[in-house]
Amino acid sequence: MKVLMVVAKNNFRDEEYLEPRRILEEAQIKVLVASSSKGQAVSMRGLKVSVDLDLSQANAEGFDGIIFVGGGGAREFFEDKAALSLARAFFGGGKVTAAICIAPVILANAGLLKGKGATVFGSVRGELAAKGAILLDDDVVTEGRLITADGPAAATKFAQAIVKALRG
Repeated sequence: MKVLMVVAKNNFRDEEYLEPRRILEEAQIKVLVASSSKGQAVSMRGLKVSVDLDLSQANAEGFDGIIFVGGGGAREFFEDKAALSLARAFFGGGKVTAAICIAPVILANAGLLKGKGATVFGSVRGELAAKGAILLDDDVVTEGRLITADGPAAATKFAQAIVKALRG
């Protein structure tokens, strides 16, 4: 199994990247990282991560799921055509499509959360509601193969839900 983790070029949230990656790799799931350009991405706390794929060149083929990592930098993908298209492609292909912190706004803007239960970091709840999501107060919400989580404290539960969904 293989998953694509999408991180902002700058200011992604450390825990929301590190914890899911650790849990996925422990479950023998390969992780590749995509961002707005290749090279390095830098977290909110200075963690440097190698970027395997330019988001504009990524596709759902060969992957079992996609994870959009949160943190303030995730805003760069809210209206990004490549990110929205990728979210739709994964979801449309029946693949696990997940986002944590503020990143569920990407899924909402891609039209994937309308009429579905979801959670998100408090500061952007209105953006999900405006796109027709049914906001729930849970740390992690799983709607079929769509998984949303509300922030860093939920990173472990989020990753466990992704592994469970991938294993079907």
